[in-house]
Amino acid sequence: MIVQAIALLDDLDKELNTYAMRAREWFGWHFPELSKIIPDNILFAKTVRLMGVRTNAVKTDFSDILPEGLPEEIKDAAQISMGTEISDEDILNIQALCEQVVSLSEYREQLYEYLQNRMRAIAPNLTILVGELVGARLIAHAGSLLNLAKHPASTVQILGAEKALFRALKTKRETPKYGLIYHASLVGQSQAKFKGKISRVLAAKAALATRYDALGEGEHNTEIGSEARAAVERRLKSLEDGTSHRVSGTGKGKSTPGKYDSKKTSNNIQRNVTAYNAGADTAMEVDKSDKKAKKEKKSKKENGEANGDSKKRKSEHQEEAPIEAAAPEKREKKKKKKQDS
Repeated sequence: MIVQAIALLDDLDKELNTYAMRAREWFGWHFPELSKIIPDNILFAKTVRLMGVRTNAVKTDFSDILPEGLPEEIKDAAQISMGTEISDEDILNIQALCEQVVSLSEYREQLYEYLQNRMRAIAPNLTILVGELVGARLIAHAGSLLNLAKHPASTVQILGAEKALFRALKTKRETPKYGLIYHASLVGQSQAKFKGKISRVLAAKAALATRYDALGEGEHNTEIGSEARAAVERRLKSLEDGTSHRVSGTGKGKSTPGKYDSKKTSNNIQRNVTAYNAGADTAMEVDKSDKKAKKEKKSKKENGEANGDSKKRKSEHQEEAPIEAAAPEKREKKKKKKQDS
């Protein structure tokens, strides 16, 4: 019933706008100044239905349908209007169209009251959080209240913005922050920079409220919805004031920054340092004779390498010695050549 009612309400809004714009354009040939004086579509239709031709404006009493000040403006504008003259048959058709606009608006009000009553009976907590219209549109988009209760909070937040979401994922851009929930009063009254955060908080609370409305046993009470709305309002106030909100869960306890100060607690802490027990690492006993044999082999290898290094050094020293002895002879020969020259 809610899905059909909200769909019909949207259709009525479209038809009302179409009929009202047609009536304004049609009657604008005769009295174009009236559209600027009365911007409201319903009041415009009621005025045209009551007045008829603009020459009747002086004799007509508009006090029942228009606020103070407007009847005088209409009468003054009717005397100096630049519109064309129309026949009686034309004005009858225009008045019939205005009658349709008025009757549709009255039926829309009845349908809106019916939708409010149904929402308060079926989903009272969701209604308190987001309102009748937004709640009904969420239910209609999901298909039913039970289907909406199955959605996670992240899906409820962007419900209605599927095209923008998949477009952003395809083009690797930022995903939308809100969908149908954007029209809720709590999101609307927040600042532009906080709308994303408030919509996320509101979606989380709305998901919980929807599950309680759909799956809760017994009579429906509005305690969860009222508490959730108060929590969202507190969050909004903290964001606007610039203060941090209270942490939920295990972080509720107040922190004590000076509790673990090293300067204060170094004298009070006693550290029990235990010596390393190497014997505890071995799981099996090892023969000492094997260890001695390994040590002897290592010592022999080291001695052999040391002897080999000493022999190499001696041979190198012997090869370098005649080179060093030949060097002073060359120097003496050079000196003699210089002296002879």
